[in-house]
Amino acid sequence: MQLALQLARRAAGQTSPNPMVGAVVVKVNRVIGQGYHRRAGLPHAEIEALHRAGTAARHATLYVTLEPCNHYGRTLPCCDAIIASGISHVVVASRDPNPITNGRGLKRLRQAGIRVTTGILEQQASILNAPFFKAMRTGLPWVIAKIGQSLDGRIATRTGQSRWITHPQARRFGHRLRAQVDAILVGCKTVQRDNPLLSARISGARSDRPVKVVVDSHLHLSPTARCFSARSAAASLVATTVSASEKKRAWKRRGIEVLVLPARHGRVPLRALCRALVRRGLQSVLIEGGGEVLASAFEARLVDRAILCVAPILIGGRDTPGSIGGRGISRLTQAIRLEDVNIRRLGPDFCVEGKVVYPKRSDQ
Repeated sequence: MQLALQLARRAAGQTSPNPMVGAVVVKVNRVIGQGYHRRAGLPHAEIEALHRAGTAARHATLYVTLEPCNHYGRTLPCCDAIIASGISHVVVASRDPNPITNGRGLKRLRQAGIRVTTGILEQQASILNAPFFKAMRTGLPWVIAKIGQSLDGRIATRTGQSRWITHPQARRFGHRLRAQVDAILVGCKTVQRDNPLLSARISGARSDRPVKVVVDSHLHLSPTARCFSARSAAASLVATTVSASEKKRAWKRRGIEVLVLPARHGRVPLRALCRALVRRGLQSVLIEGGGEVLASAFEARLVDRAILCVAPILIGGRDTPGSIGGRGISRLTQAIRLEDVNIRRLGPDFCVEGKVVYPKRSDQ
């Protein structure tokens, strides 16, 4: 199963909205076939592994990181291929949380007389596809908050200069992170201040990812901003509360989707926006700022993981923008904490990454 998980990871950033899946066929303690799902629309991991095993798959054991599908989609059901191959034992790491599968594949295999074992390295398999699992179970995307800041928590100088606080190594890490998510989300002030491309500029990145999502509650931005005008196969979406058709027409003429949502406290409600993104097949979202958007995302308890790239510089200043805005907390019991923290160097900078843990509601 460890080998199957390793194979699945090879397709990181390539399979969405499908999960990453790896499969290995074993007979008499020898691997006779292996494969992984490379991209949506291409053969599933089980099909690749069985194809490589050929007729030797009869009476063999198939290890697969996710429950085989039993429905027709862009490819044929994997259960049919497994049954036809003569596999006698299927070992599955995790059940598929997708309602159209969720146990049906396992049931079909057992009905066909195949022995099925589940739960082997289940936790690792669930972590591997955390965005897929969360989207299927909650209708919300897996959200990563990524912050580039100075040692004293500043994201720009008092005049608004922010290029570049972090060093090239940290920025390359940021592009690798972008290449592994479905969408990148920023606020309109970040676009106005930095005029970013919001693209993953590394070799091997999907041309249609990440989708660019800009929160612009009052539709103040111009559709000619660099992130919208840059040539890219990745779609662009502007989330707003403004329904005026004359404002929206200019955006639509440039092929940019305008999503109008009911205002909450005068702003775009991020939870409703996140649900809309999942309905569009976007299961993982990277929020890169600014401070107010990040504050709103944390306040709505949407963020699952936080990554802070910290440069060893001090900016200071009473009026310089901090990495997280909003009202802030009044008591330390209300603080959001990071668990399972990993700290590593990125050139002169260091990166702090961890699971976001919110305080209990009674502490608020």
